[in-house]
Amino acid sequence: MSYQPPYTINPAIVNLVAAISETIGRYTVLAEQSLTPRLRRENRIRTIHASLAIENNTLTLEQVTAVIEGKQVLGHPREIQEVRNTFAAYEALEGWRAGSERDLLSAHELLMRGLVDEAGCYRSGGVGIFQGKQLVHMAPPANRVPELMADLLGWLAMTTEHPLIAGCVFHYEIEFIHPFADGNGRMGRLWQTLILRDWKPLLAYLPVETVIREHQESYYQALAAADEQADATPFIAFMLSELLAAIRQATATDQVTDQVTDQVTDQVTDQVTDQVTDQVTDQVTDQVAALIRGIGNGELSSSDLMQTLGLTHRPTFRENYLNPALAGDWIERTQPDSPRSPKQRYRLTAKGRDWLQRHADQ
Repeated sequence: MSYQPPYTINPAIVNLVAAISETIGRYTVLAEQSLTPRLRRENRIRTIHASLAIENNTLTLEQVTAVIEGKQVLGHPREIQEVRNTFAAYEALEGWRAGSERDLLSAHELLMRGLVDEAGCYRSGGVGIFQGKQLVHMAPPANRVPELMADLLGWLAMTTEHPLIAGCVFHYEIEFIHPFADGNGRMGRLWQTLILRDWKPLLAYLPVETVIREHQESYYQALAAADEQADATPFIAFMLSELLAAIRQATATDQVTDQVTDQVTDQVTDQVTDQVTDQVTDQVTDQVAALIRGIGNGELSSSDLMQTLGLTHRPTFRENYLNPALAGDWIERTQPDSPRSPKQRYRLTAKGRDWLQRHADQ
């Protein structure tokens, strides 16, 4: 293996890989039990909507769902075609090998069919990436693309790097080389999903793109930082943090935990119930305790909660306060069927109210 993409495995990346590897076990157990075909399809639709929204597709999640279901949608024909193509590409994941150039080009042809002239082919001309009128990245000349992609795919096929890191590296390198006339961002995210799927098959249904969409500016900043350093390390760290957030979010969502709870409840006996009850303690993290007290007997939005807790960094709020409180059944959503509703509020569960009452004087 002659080609080695430039990146460094620093302590932050090692810690992120360890955290993901630890968290993925719980996600796998929950997903195997409760990711029904319907939920897998819903997660895939969310993935498609987010990936296309990053590329300025304006269709709503409801419209994307309708297009995939074959319904008529009032929208720009190109955007509708993008949805159909992207859904077909994600559905075809299982038949592709990450290190195969033939499969990579087939995926691009499927993804960009009817949208560009060079679908399924490397670009024939030069390309630059602009922010407004400013050139922020000039991709390598077109005549170098086949060689660069052969090196990259050869590295991917032979590397012993952890799939979490390999996926991030390949994603960044695709954005740097920009091998296609259009669709490079979509291809980078699609191929990273394929690499992750080869490691843990259920990750094919983890909507990482929805988290990236929420932090889209940071996504571009990480790409720019990697370009400036000529080193993929900043992008690897960013993508791993987004993947960790997506897994934690998935393991905390009501659509997973409620179904698992129902299944467990049907299976337990009174003896096991008593045993579990005896094991329930008041042990919560300081952050979750602060969140419980912050909500009190009210119903607060995430923004209101952050203000109450004096927090300004939303990822910290989610990872250390909100998601653990949801996962521990200390709080619940007021609209569990629409986790991302702008009208979403959070309130204490019976368990949370009981804890608050018993710790009212502390």
